Amino acid sequence: MGFGTDCIHAGQSSEPTTGSVAVPVFQTSTYEQIGIGQHRGYEYARTQNPTREAFERSVAALEGASEGIAFASGLAAIGAITQLLSSGDHVVCTDNVYGGTYRVFDQLYRRLGITFSFVDTSDPQNIESAWTDATKMLFVESPTNPVLSITDLSVAAEIAHSHGAFLAVDNTFMSPFLQRPLGLGADVVVHSTTKYINGHSDMVGGIVVTSDESIHERLRFLQNAAGAVPGPWDCWLALRGIKTLHIRMREHEKNARVVVAMLSDHRSVQKLYYPGLADHPGHEIAERQQDGFGAMVSFDVGSLDRAQKVVQAVKIFTLAESLGGVESLISHPAAMTHAAVPKADRDAMGVTDGLVRLSVGIEDAEDLVDDVRNALEVIS
Repeated sequence: MGFGTDCIHAGQSSEPTTGSVAVPVFQTSTYEQIGIGQHRGYEYARTQNPTREAFERSVAALEGASEGIAFASGLAAIGAITQLLSSGDHVVCTDNVYGGTYRVFDQLYRRLGITFSFVDTSDPQNIESAWTDATKMLFVESPTNPVLSITDLSVAAEIAHSHGAFLAVDNTFMSPFLQRPLGLGADVVVHSTTKYINGHSDMVGGIVVTSDESIHERLRFLQNAAGAVPGPWDCWLALRGIKTLHIRMREHEKNARVVVAMLSDHRSVQKLYYPGLADHPGHEIAERQQDGFGAMVSFDVGSLDRAQKVVQAVKIFTLAESLGGVESLISHPAAMTHAAVPKADRDAMGVTDGLVRLSVGIEDAEDLVDDVRNALEVIS
């Protein structure tokens, strides 16, 4: 089936009792049992919920995975992946990951005995140099948040597998429409479903997909044992959003390209980050492993004062954290999404005080271009 057909149908079927075409919201905490030790496949809603199961099947199908395991947030999903490890294990991680990922690795799991090396994974030599005998996981974001660095996922998978480790990829920025890491050798893919998969800024969730049965069994155990599960209503909202994922992603990227074209020529933009640009260091790899370049755009205007004026001057873009919704958002990563990362590390990665990040929505492109251009004129 085509991707659009799968968005609408994969993992879903009409409800057998009434024939409802839409998957119902099974808003229940428990289920009647036939007798002691006898049930209809459902015991308790932390363990099983039909709405959640439909959502898990849908995302798994879109990513080309056999299994999906849903969680209450993207960070809960990343936490579950990390809980596959043990004290004393080591992780090599992309340095320019989402600030919340850095924070949970550095301030929680490091305290529990797991160690981390944050390196620029766009250079495979950095991965090899950081590897130790204790390394069990390679965790990659590509494109990264917010400077949109690209890692060759096939090469990353080869390195991880050659050392007997597994590769986990955060695919939130791309969505399954634009990138499917399992097909490039990844063992695990994680999404904040809050973002493009849901696409409407009205729920929080996460999901892990895999085709490795051993990993699936352990993650399913963690989902139930730790209990960080999404509610059925959030799963239904995300499942509803998936039905238009293919349409939304085309419009997101089309608008982003127009905004990038304007930014490329604007005198107030000192540095522009977008993998679709031919001079982006990862452009050729992105072109090979992605089906597009997405709708996340970052640019540097040179100082905190200038960035502050830009984010305050926009009228259509909304100053807010998060991304991937139909509405356009603007943010200041150093003060918002990446505030937990030490300033010296932020500056070294390009997450400077002058960096502004756009999540380009699906409004009329000319309105978005005018909005950003007018805001830049304030500092010109």
